[in-house]
Amino acid sequence: MEGQILTLCLSELLRLILARVLVMLLCFLCMQPALALGFTGFLAFLHYNDERRAVPKGQPSSSNSSGCGCGSNTTVRGPIIGGPFTLMSTQNKIVTEKDLRNKWVLLYFGYSFSPDVGPEQLKMISRVVDKLESNHDKKILPVFVTLDPVRDTPSHLHAYLKGPCTKFDDRILGLTGSASAMRHMAQEYRVYFKKVQEDGDDYLVDTSHNMYLLNPKMEVVRCFGVEYNPDDLSQEVLKEVTSASQ
Repeated sequence: MEGQILTLCLSELLRLILARVLVMLLCFLCMQPALALGFTGFLAFLHYNDERRAVPKGQPSSSNSSGCGCGSNTTVRGPIIGGPFTLMSTQNKIVTEKDLRNKWVLLYFGYSFSPDVGPEQLKMISRVVDKLESNHDKKILPVFVTLDPVRDTPSHLHAYLKGPCTKFDDRILGLTGSASAMRHMAQEYRVYFKKVQEDGDDYLVDTSHNMYLLNPKMEVVRCFGVEYNPDDLSQEVLKEVTSASQ
């Protein structure tokens, strides 16, 4: 862990030095408009790729992980990911991080119009929380945060989560909010998402499908990738909850 922190510090220092060099280059290129335009485009490309492969602070990336750097055994120690937020429930009630304290929370970021991964993840979460409570008497609050607040209004999200055809667990707490509020929370939790335009007004959201386990202090203790099945995820969550109570 100490080695990871040292590596992170050196990485941040290198980024600061590089930023200063780039500023100096930009000042020089301002005298040459054509070069400046090309260089600006190159910087934009670098920024996008840096954002695209973003991983949780202090965690190594992995080719076998989801976009959040969540591999099969990713354990997060300390207040690395997360922060305060103010969102809206499907009942039009304001929900902040304080409302989730004193509970174990399984937090998932997605959107209701996801054609495949999103629904499967919610179904898996439903099975996990039901299994943990039924078989082990462990209560986990499942929370679904949309990354598409324009379409996922409180009423739409309520219909999606509680609809008779979805087969999601009734305990799932759906959260939405303004575009700025969602963007802020996504940044706090290191969630990548990007709107992908399709035909006409239709669009998809490219996202890293982050899923986190938070302890009663609202600290992220585990990060899970999409490679988990319900049985494996149940065991990993149970392991964390049980070890914390010992």
